[in-house]
Amino acid sequence: MNRDEKKQLLDDLHGLFDASEVIVVSHYKGLTVAEVSELRDTIRKAGAGFRVTKNRITKLALKGTKFEGLADLFKGPTAIAFAKDPVSACKACVAFAKDNEKLIIVGGSMGATALTIDEIKRLATIPSMDELRAKIIGLLQAPAAQLARVTKAYSEKEAA
Repeated sequence: MNRDEKKQLLDDLHGLFDASEVIVVSHYKGLTVAEVSELRDTIRKAGAGFRVTKNRITKLALKGTKFEGLADLFKGPTAIAFAKDPVSACKACVAFAKDNEKLIIVGGSMGATALTIDEIKRLATIPSMDELRAKIIGLLQAPAAQLARVTKAYSEKEAA
């Protein structure tokens, strides 16, 4: 990798960190190319992104961002999952790590707040925005549906 490519990678990573709200750092040692591709697809379907990183360049890209405190986690074969939504990246990484012990979550950050592995697992249990929206719509529709059933039952009773 020449100097211009490194500069471009550094700029890309810096922009990625600025645009993200959550970063999940993991070690992927022992994962096959097929498994990494499956992980990348799973994370992408969840609405997040996944990237295998070069530690030295990533540490440089972290400087001046809200994720600067993550620099110590970048040792060994490291990858990051990132998203604007704080739940999707955590949920996808935790689900994949549950099925494949070769993916080891080492930490993360939501904004400037560092996240432990337990906090990432807790975030993974929170329903997604789509699930929350569906629950709210269901709650809003339930009273109207009950009212319609009661009035229909009453009108059928009166007709009989």
